[in-house]
Amino acid sequence: MKTVNIKLSLAENVKKFVNIVNKYPYEIDLRSGRHVVDAKSILGIFSLDLSKPITVEIYSDDCNDLLEEIREYIV
Repeated sequence: MKTVNIKLSLAENVKKFVNIVNKYPYEIDLRSGRHVVDAKSILGIFSLDLSKPITVEIYSDDCNDLLEEIREYIV
């Protein structure tokens, strides 16, 4: 499992992020405080507090291609 922090400040960024993560077969969660949602769910992401960085939990060790694609959101 790999963990990174991201910042999704605009609705357009959330849509682009969801489109990217939906291309990958492994499970990906977003954690904000005690709330955890599926990173592939646009509605789930909007239920989080997007004013702060969010933790991405990727349940795969071979995810460098995904990390490269979401590099612009990593803080």
